[in-house]
Amino acid sequence: MDTKAISIVKRYVQNHLDDRQAFDLYIVWKCKTLQNWKWLISTTLSDGMYYELTYNGDKEEFYLDAYKKIENKRIPYDGTK
Repeated sequence: MDTKAISIVKRYVQNHLDDRQAFDLYIVWKCKTLQNWKWLISTTLSDGMYYELTYNGDKEEFYLDAYKKIENKRIPYDGTK
């Protein structure tokens, strides 16, 4: 199933690139709940994009969401609840 997920995202990225840059994909996180799968996948491109792919086992179909990271901000924990 991981190979299929990578293949779907790779095809999406290739279809949305302005030029034919070389890149790799990697799975950041994945989980399976009952018959459903979810992956967070990223690439080695420096475009700030990441991809969420969901497989609905009941309907046997995939859903792809593409996101762009806007900010990564550190927020220290102050010890309060």
